[in-house]
Amino acid sequence: MTVAADVTPLRPMDQFELDYAAQRRRAKLGWLIASALFFALFAFSAWLGDFFKVTQVTLPDGSRDWRWIIPAGLPRLGEFIEKTLPVLRWDSLGADVAEWFWRWKTWLNLLIETVLIAFMATALGVFGGFVMSFPASRNLAPNKWVLWFCRRYLEIARTVPELVWALIFVFCFSVGPMAGVLAIGLHTTGALGKLYSEVNENIDMRPLEGVKAAGGTWFDQIRYGAVPQVMPNIISYTLLRFEINVRASSIIGYVGAGGLGQEFREALSLQEYTDLSALFLIIFVTVMVIDYGSEKLRHRVIGLEKGPAT
Repeated sequence: MTVAADVTPLRPMDQFELDYAAQRRRAKLGWLIASALFFALFAFSAWLGDFFKVTQVTLPDGSRDWRWIIPAGLPRLGEFIEKTLPVLRWDSLGADVAEWFWRWKTWLNLLIETVLIAFMATALGVFGGFVMSFPASRNLAPNKWVLWFCRRYLEIARTVPELVWALIFVFCFSVGPMAGVLAIGLHTTGALGKLYSEVNENIDMRPLEGVKAAGGTWFDQIRYGAVPQVMPNIISYTLLRFEINVRASSIIGYVGAGGLGQEFREALSLQEYTDLSALFLIIFVTVMVIDYGSEKLRHRVIGLEKGPAT
């Protein structure tokens, strides 16, 4: 005859502590595995990127020796930065600054062209990204085929870099600002379409259901149910993208697509390093002004400048 063992059930608190300890062990094990995978991938990527490369360098005495590439290359970076700095003396500061910005009239015209390229490209990109973002959202797409097509289009548009689009459009339409506008505008469509669609997927669907129940079409649901909810984020992302496009339009001129980029190419080819620092300073001040203006405009739109309610 077998006698059943007398098993005393655990108290709820004891069971909770056991389950919590087991959960902590699983979480710790998962964190350790994820950390090991991350550092393994990081080390492998660093190896592929030549971060561990050993190369020959010329020493100050003229001899050659093997050195790790990172400490060997950092002095070269400092040397390049030193070449870009102009000679400014207090007793002849005005003349030195005038010599530094000796092509300021040409640069100013190209800067205006750069900003206009960025503005028009942003306008085209906002229109394309805004229109495509709604059928590219999982919760708003009319059907799965429209969703698939819109997402693939946006992926292609933003996957190809602006410089590559610029080369394509320069080939099609010759050199000039038009190629730059089309290149940045197409890339902006893909980037903003992705951001806008993610905003769309986080909206409250009840207003859209109310419009649909009242007999509204799909376009009515988007117009009256979705757009009012996403508009503040749309404006924020648009202003940020305009700032990014100003920088991009100053580079694509390197391949003949207008703007200040052609001056960067000429300065590098002629080794006019002080011109590079002058051009960088012009772009930096421009982006800083645009960033300040964009921030003030965004705050005004979303109501942050109204102050606390009294």
